Amino acid sequence: DDEACPKTWKNYYASQFDSARAVAAYALKNWDALEAKTRLFAEALYASDLPEAALDAVTANISLLKSPTCMRLENGEFYAFEGCNMNAGSCEGSCTHVWNYAFALPFLFPALERSMRELDYGYNQNDDGGMVFRLRLPLGRARGSFRSCVDGLMGGVIKFYREWKLCGDEQWLRAWWPRVKKSLEYAWAPTNADRWDPDKTGVITGRQHHTLDMELFGPNSWLEGFYLGALNAAAEMAEYLGEADAAEDYRCLFENGRRFCNEKLFNGEYYEQKVDLHDKTLLESYGQDAVNAYWNEETGEMKYQIDHGCSIDQMTAQWHANIIGLDDIFDKAKRKKALQSLYRYNFKACMRDFFNPCRVFCTGDEAGAVICEYPDTVEKPAVPVPYCQECMTGFEYQLAALMISEGMQEEGLRLVRAVRDRYDGKKRNPWNEVECGSNYARSMASYSLLPLYSGFRFDLPHGMIGFSPLYPTNRPFRCLWSADSAWGSVDIMPEQATIRIEEGHLSLQRLELPCITGEVCITVDGKPVQANWENSAAVFAERIRAECEIVVSWK
Repeated sequence: DDEACPKTWKNYYASQFDSARAVAAYALKNWDALEAKTRLFAEALYASDLPEAALDAVTANISLLKSPTCMRLENGEFYAFEGCNMNAGSCEGSCTHVWNYAFALPFLFPALERSMRELDYGYNQNDDGGMVFRLRLPLGRARGSFRSCVDGLMGGVIKFYREWKLCGDEQWLRAWWPRVKKSLEYAWAPTNADRWDPDKTGVITGRQHHTLDMELFGPNSWLEGFYLGALNAAAEMAEYLGEADAAEDYRCLFENGRRFCNEKLFNGEYYEQKVDLHDKTLLESYGQDAVNAYWNEETGEMKYQIDHGCSIDQMTAQWHANIIGLDDIFDKAKRKKALQSLYRYNFKACMRDFFNPCRVFCTGDEAGAVICEYPDTVEKPAVPVPYCQECMTGFEYQLAALMISEGMQEEGLRLVRAVRDRYDGKKRNPWNEVECGSNYARSMASYSLLPLYSGFRFDLPHGMIGFSPLYPTNRPFRCLWSADSAWGSVDIMPEQATIRIEEGHLSLQRLELPCITGEVCITVDGKPVQANWENSAAVFAERIRAECEIVVSWK
């Protein structure tokens, strides 16, 4: 009952300190320790061997976590707006599809990121598995009634998998798994009025709300990719928990959907949406509200669809997969061609001659990648997908990072430089990237550059971490790394790798490193340990505990 809910509540810091005076006293008393930890992290981060523009993008946008966009609730849970307006937050509720792009929090403060999953499944999920994508405060208020969002709901399953892989906490997985499973299976639930995958084929064909604030109708690689990523993640979690039948079911759907996506949605240049814009009956099957919202009587076609456009988000799920270790969603050769098309069509080296009737985040001689472009060879819908002419940094970083991880490092880095050149401190604030509000959460997509450049792999449930930097193997490489139980830095030299632990500890069964050859010696906290070598991986007979450093030397 909303009337019974309190109208005010405390922030977390107010539960820890009685006053600003108490905060000041704590800070002064612990100043040296607080400064030392801050400098330790900053020095490790800024010593990372990423290209200058990429490191600038990573470091600038983590400042957002200290902005008014973010807060902790009274019990310590993390809550956020999408961004900030002048006097209030912009777009409330830890919006699931926007926070799909924000990769800083899960690596730097993984317990806080897990609290976001817990709030979603604890307060936003309906009995049938559907989920609203905005959390209402104070906690316990009646949830909203707006439809579920495909990328938000399926992205939640993918993110839950990521959090489990980063923390390795089986008890946490078991506690929330029934809700995660129900969320995934909402795709074919008979109560799903938007009929995402009613025949349980592995292909989403229904009415699909998404982060561009409208609905798509018919299959498209963008939202289908999120569905496939969720199926793949759920299959692995189900198998880990001994639910072999569920795992097999999800894998079959994943393979069916992946086959369809790669065979039917790739047009020879890129992945697109399959929909007949002139089929009014498709909208009528969802009721008069769909017709009123999406039918353009003047042109006799649907509004707000991608259709044959080249969308910046067409392979966002592959970006997630590359970072967190899911199976490939898109065929490797086809996704390479799609990325080349995105670079050719969506990236604009100069915006001066590009028509944008929407919000202007990139202008004049500035460069950027637009949300959706329609090549001259295809017909553009009269009213295309919303924001298609805009440049929004979170989407741009996603595309750039995917390019970099797929071998297009020069092109991807050019996109990163284009964004940082726009936020150069003269034209715009370099620590405040704007979308729907200042300090916009999606800009933390830039943090993904750090694990991708370092090739950081993590599977803490099975006691594994690994590194495979994108840099040449004969060149020294240093980078920050972080997981739930520890953080530190890694140094990879031609004949030695050192994983330093600055805080916390690692419990490892397997350590993966590139180009290990010849005789190998491993020490953990200064003591030699034995391991079997399998395909550039050290496999320990039993889990080792490391608190200071792991050194691997070879000749």
